[in-house]
Amino acid sequence: MIYLSASEVKQNFTEFLDQAQKEPVTIQGQNEDLVVVLSVVEYQKLKGLLKREFQEFCDQVGKEAGAKGMTEEKLNEIIFNDLE
Repeated sequence: MIYLSASEVKQNFTEFLDQAQKEPVTIQGQNEDLVVVLSVVEYQKLKGLLKREFQEFCDQVGKEAGAKGMTEEKLNEIIFNDLE
């Protein structure tokens, strides 16, 4: 990962964009990290990974709940009773 100051990004914006296509770039200001810029391809990979991890988490929670006797009917009863 590359680290650049906000002023470096302003001064060399085209170069900054080219670099961000190759690897993530962290923009710093006042001695702290402000943002990370990454390519659209890397962003889409990250979104896909997060979706898969969330789905795996939900599947695991569902299995554990089912093993403990949770059914769709019981879940609906809990949800709809709490809404009333």
